[in-house]
Amino acid sequence: MSSTLGSGSALQVHVLRLGPGQELLESLWAFVQERGLRAPFVITCVGSVTTATLRLADATVENTNKVLRLSGHFEIVSLVGTLNPDPHLHISLSDSEGRTLGGHVLGDLRVFTTAEVVIGDALELEFSREMDERTGFPELLVQRRSTANQE
Repeated sequence: MSSTLGSGSALQVHVLRLGPGQELLESLWAFVQERGLRAPFVITCVGSVTTATLRLADATVENTNKVLRLSGHFEIVSLVGTLNPDPHLHISLSDSEGRTLGGHVLGDLRVFTTAEVVIGDALELEFSREMDERTGFPELLVQRRSTANQE
């Protein structure tokens, strides 16, 4: 399965600032739904969290229990991915010693002080997910929006 469109798309940029105690993934998904974004992705994010639940790189469909649950104070040094239904985000966090770790976001990203997120929406595209038999996971499907569906 390959899902690429080489001709590009116009871009609309949105900015969201979250405060202490808000859950980052839930807040991003609510923002996307409220605005009807159809090909959203994270451009950049800075901030801090007190908790995080991450799936590690060696997890498979048969063995999804490679999960890391973090608690403490962590700086967000990177957050990337798509925000379509079944969001696919990866995060890098640094601890109080400056050590960095990361993984696939499962949730529980509780904001400590702030999270400043810049979100892009590819206006001529639509993102969805489709099961890929090769990986066993729902993978990104990129399609052109029909003219009638563009807002």
